[in-house]
Amino acid sequence: MRHFGHISPVVRQSLFFKEPCEFNAASQPHLLAAALGATLYSPATRPHLADDVIKQADRGVVSMVLCLEDSIDDSEVVGAEANLVRQFADIAARGTEAPLLFIRVREPGQITDLVDRLGESARWLSGFVLPKFTEERGALFLEALAEAEAASGHRLFAMPVLESPELLHLESRGETLRGIARTVDKHRERVLALRLGVTDFCSAYGLRRSPEMTAYDVQIVGSVIGDVVNVLGRADGTGFTITGPVWEYFRLQERMFKPQLRRSPFTAGAADELRTALIEHDLDGLLREIELDRANGLLGKTCIHPSHVLPVHALSVVSHEEYSDAQDILRPEREGGGVLRSAYTNKMNEVKPHRAWAERTLRRAEVFGVAREDVGFVELLAAGLAN
Repeated sequence: MRHFGHISPVVRQSLFFKEPCEFNAASQPHLLAAALGATLYSPATRPHLADDVIKQADRGVVSMVLCLEDSIDDSEVVGAEANLVRQFADIAARGTEAPLLFIRVREPGQITDLVDRLGESARWLSGFVLPKFTEERGALFLEALAEAEAASGHRLFAMPVLESPELLHLESRGETLRGIARTVDKHRERVLALRLGVTDFCSAYGLRRSPEMTAYDVQIVGSVIGDVVNVLGRADGTGFTITGPVWEYFRLQERMFKPQLRRSPFTAGAADELRTALIEHDLDGLLREIELDRANGLLGKTCIHPSHVLPVHALSVVSHEEYSDAQDILRPEREGGGVLRSAYTNKMNEVKPHRAWAERTLRRAEVFGVAREDVGFVELLAAGLAN
């Protein structure tokens, strides 16, 4: 699979200076972590889940979470587990390409039980999403994962969700973060990425952001994201990929504020209708939050609606200007440092301070590609929607 693999090779070549690379479930963890992109969540109770998974793969989705936790009622868990076993068998029987598939469980025992029940079809499972992850709960989840991996002989990844009240509350946040750091570091080879449960953060204070506000506008949430990145997202080799929070979708809610999408990029791309559609679906706030995610060190995003996937991927593509700057900073002859004017002559590139940014940018370029010089978000989004 590859990002933008659902559009034709001819169109892809017209959009990309450097095309996204191909990858699969057996690729190296660092590549998969960067490639997760928009991870689409789906309740595990859906009766035609296998059809849904294949359909979303054909539309450009590369990672999905099949949820046994908050998205379903407590009374539905047993039936949802049985449904997952049937649906994975269906996917395996088709033998077609599927996204990276993860199961969000409630308790550690579900991991070993489900892998055992999946049998041979477990080879289509990439891992588990571990809710309300703390040092104590996390250790149990990760031990169960190691046991399931050993029993099945199949590599399984963990994606812990950071959403517990202990992480949110100021008096316990520091120690909770240190405990999480100890746990994930001990199991580093199994932890693919860390996910943020912002809905649970808001729930602890009875909050819910509107579609015109990002997670960063809710100050208590923004402060937690900053602290998580501070401890767990460092660029010194000790950090992990941290994905962006879910965007809650409210199509029919009346707007209070002016749209946040500037008209000029869409006018230049003759795509004013696209801009109108994005605003009508309240996706202009999503676009702003994606930009803030990246500015704050996050990569990828939890998504609950298929319409969110392509905007996340389009805004993850590296611009030609970013790629040019990153390459200049990382040239071997510049290892000693120094300052240079960018090739676009609009900024200063300081080699040593910008090195970690450049390395992250080239990692993103590998999986999402580099746009041609005259191609921007609008063209990428329009091309994806046309397929």
